[in-house]
Amino acid sequence: MTGERWSSFASRLRACEPILASWVKTPHPHVVEVLALSKLDALILDAEHAPFGREALDACILAGRAGDMPVLVRPAANDPAAILQALDGGALGVVIPHVRSANEAQAAVKACRYVPGGRGFAGSTRAARYTTLGMGAHRASSDDPLVIAQIEDAEALGELDGICAAPGLDGIFVGRADLTVSLEADGADDRHVVEAVEAICKAASAADKPVGMFLAKAGDVPIWRDQGASFFFLQSDQEFLLGGAGRLVESVGF
Repeated sequence: MTGERWSSFASRLRACEPILASWVKTPHPHVVEVLALSKLDALILDAEHAPFGREALDACILAGRAGDMPVLVRPAANDPAAILQALDGGALGVVIPHVRSANEAQAAVKACRYVPGGRGFAGSTRAARYTTLGMGAHRASSDDPLVIAQIEDAEALGELDGICAAPGLDGIFVGRADLTVSLEADGADDRHVVEAVEAICKAASAADKPVGMFLAKAGDVPIWRDQGASFFFLQSDQEFLLGGAGRLVESVGF
């Protein structure tokens, strides 16, 4: 059963309150169950770059809901079927990778909504409380999932105003690693990459859309807070494991 942390997350993100979340790369509900005990604001299941099948995705969303840990899903692509699976499973929303244009942003929003040609309806899912909500109540309760467009391609930089203005889009996320590759830069701190991220922040702020990003260095958060970013997806379960093991070895001193 979800609680206050889950129910307040969407309004907090939309209000540009500071949010700290982490990626889950290991497709097992125990990982989500353990991290639900932390003070993180949310978890993002990375179905784009980690081996999440539908059953693992479903179980991890269930673990998040049981632990009152808000769960978002990054599907493998801007694909209605992948989006449907995440939302039917009860995720709070989706982070759509490689959004390059206003049309692609609008398509993502449509795939999340019960509108003609949009999200397919089923009353037997977890999101529908397994038939107990009824069609009207389920449509009303599911009509406002979080839809976040990930900007990570050079082509998107010329389409920022249109992407950010897409009706129903809740936020913009900067995929800085892929953006670095797309710009053929030497690293994420290259001047061209930094200027591109600044432009994304400016366009999102002008459209009154919250903007977030992944940062390799937690110490950079204040820099981008000053640029208008409000939600940050930092580190992952894999990094937590490696970091903890590394600190243990250092503390023993072998």
